[in-house]
Amino acid sequence: MFRRLDAFTMLSSRAKHRMFEAGFRAVSATGADRWLAPAARGLGVILTFHRVDPAPPEAFAPNRLLSITPDFLDATLTELDARGFEVIGLDEVPERLGRRDYGPPFAVLTFDDGYRDNLAHARPVLARHRVPWTLFVTSGFADGCGRLWWVELERAVARLDRVRVPLGGRSLDLPCRSPQEKALAFEALYRDLRGGSEARLLDEIAGHCRAAGLAPGDLAAELCLGWDALRDLAKDPAVTIGAHTVSHPMLAKHPPADAAREIADGRGRIEAELGRPVRHLSYPVGDAGSAGPREFALAKHQGFATAVTTRPGHLFAGHAEHLHALPRVSVNGCHQSQAALAGLLSGVPFLAWNRGRRLNVA
Repeated sequence: MFRRLDAFTMLSSRAKHRMFEAGFRAVSATGADRWLAPAARGLGVILTFHRVDPAPPEAFAPNRLLSITPDFLDATLTELDARGFEVIGLDEVPERLGRRDYGPPFAVLTFDDGYRDNLAHARPVLARHRVPWTLFVTSGFADGCGRLWWVELERAVARLDRVRVPLGGRSLDLPCRSPQEKALAFEALYRDLRGGSEARLLDEIAGHCRAAGLAPGDLAAELCLGWDALRDLAKDPAVTIGAHTVSHPMLAKHPPADAAREIADGRGRIEAELGRPVRHLSYPVGDAGSAGPREFALAKHQGFATAVTTRPGHLFAGHAEHLHALPRVSVNGCHQSQAALAGLLSGVPFLAWNRGRRLNVA
């Protein structure tokens, strides 16, 4: 029964992406991204990116949503220009939200975690378009010693033939030989682990890594920029370096003192290494289960000018009073299409997603 239930869950996840893409196409085909935009679009939008990689995804690539191609990044910037968006730096957002005369819609480009491919593949595209952008750095990843657990889990499942998933007082032994079986196993493990404590998540994934012949904690040095590269990048006036904590925890799952320390120490390490102030924070994972009012208050108390979530939506005038709970729009690697871009930039999908609310800060 559990295996059938997980298959249904996985099919639902795939169906969700198909439904989103069909919705984007419908919005584009009917012109709703144009005629509904005046009502749906906010004053601006903060876009979220992670990885930028020209390589096509493997057959088993559960984290593909976090990666887009350089060509699609170029298409995103072209679409912003075509729709009249002004690309601005994150420093300008508080002032723009506080204006009485708002001017054209604005867009902010943010990249989370500090991946090496942002320098190799994103920066040339951004420089060609002459736009500012923000890189949120996890200081432990820059040290080369953090846990990119979502990539660790993908690589472990890619190597394993079977995985065990806890179920109450017992466990299920799931096959994972084909890409389809691996996708199902990854989904089952991910859902189970995300529902519990972060300590258990890290311990369980470390166990799967060892079973697969991998060393947990080795990926940061491979995938993320180190301090020398970040120091060079920080000299670029188009680049703003923001903080993304020390170890990338889901802050809301930790005691207040630990969450405050993660935020403060991550910022402090970046400032010490780069020799300049850090004014902006990105909450790791960033959904409502990872960052809420407590974390918003911590960021405000520590003096950040803004802090961004991954709660989806555009920016409205009311966000001027909630600068530490700003929404973002994810540019999703599963939806690299012009129709998806048009829909996201119009704001139309968020009318339904946020049930008509312009602010989601609770």
